Amino acid sequence: MKLVSYKTEDREHLGLFIKGHIYNLNSCDKLIPDSMNEFLNGGEELMDRAKKVDNEIKSGKQEAKEEIFFEVLAPVPHPSSCRDGYAFRQHVASARKNRKVDMIPEFDQYPIFYFTNHNSIQGVGDIECMPDHFEKLDFELEASIVIGKKGRNVKASEADDYIAGYMIMNDMSARTLQMEEMLLNLGPAKGKDFSTVIGPWLVTPDELESYKIPAKPGHTGNAYALDMKCWVNGKEVSSGSMGDMDWTFAEIIERCSYGADILPGDVIGSGTVGTGCFLELNGTGLLNDPDFKPQWLQPGDIVEMEITGLGRLTNTIIKADTDWSILKLKKKSI
Repeated sequence: MKLVSYKTEDREHLGLFIKGHIYNLNSCDKLIPDSMNEFLNGGEELMDRAKKVDNEIKSGKQEAKEEIFFEVLAPVPHPSSCRDGYAFRQHVASARKNRKVDMIPEFDQYPIFYFTNHNSIQGVGDIECMPDHFEKLDFELEASIVIGKKGRNVKASEADDYIAGYMIMNDMSARTLQMEEMLLNLGPAKGKDFSTVIGPWLVTPDELESYKIPAKPGHTGNAYALDMKCWVNGKEVSSGSMGDMDWTFAEIIERCSYGADILPGDVIGSGTVGTGCFLELNGTGLLNDPDFKPQWLQPGDIVEMEITGLGRLTNTIIKADTDWSILKLKKKSI
């Protein structure tokens, strides 16, 4: 089942995406709320009702009116929180090698994540960026999950049951802002908080059963062999697989929920797949060729991401009409 959020006449709705068409769930079953957040808070009962409607529309048992004039939103337009993990060893190892530092052994000891701005979630469409964001503006090709029920101290062996569905994620990154502030060892903030893109729809786990593979040795939880790709202006720049995740989403949930509640509507990203951002690609290019020309996102660029089974997420980079800069506010050294 593919769940979408969309807007008509300034009202947000919850729908099903079936063979290129969107159907409003509430109009098919009045007990299903007309918003993603309320739906996720309804737990397994509402999920089962939605799957019944989905099956009836697909089989022709229910005639549903498709939506015609609408604006597609992020599948979860108002997440209760947004975390991003660090699950792909290849990305971490390559990025560190490019900086001429050894692979950090702690990566293999426990999964980590950081909180990003859940109020800057976006779906398909334009991404407006400030001038400072264009100082080494980057994409990050990731997968993500949405939590479907409340939990606390969830064990990895049980954590997959808390996943309502999967999505593509583009963790937009302003690298100059990120690199400057992380010199103070407090994690990414202004380099990340302007936009995180998810979509185009929320895919329930049952649709991915045929792609399931064993987790890597020593790890616990579901893993999936899903191809991941990114194009910028029609040119492929990144290719990887969700099956390359070293830490599973189940293990990331285990850490997230330790001593803290996870809630329906929480979004958790996988972290960047190997080759999944210009920061890594530029570093590798320069390491192998001193004449390599680094690439960063520019105004007007079209970024397309695709993950097998999860759809294609398309965005256009737009420059805000302003010259306001916080980089220019830096104080001089005493």
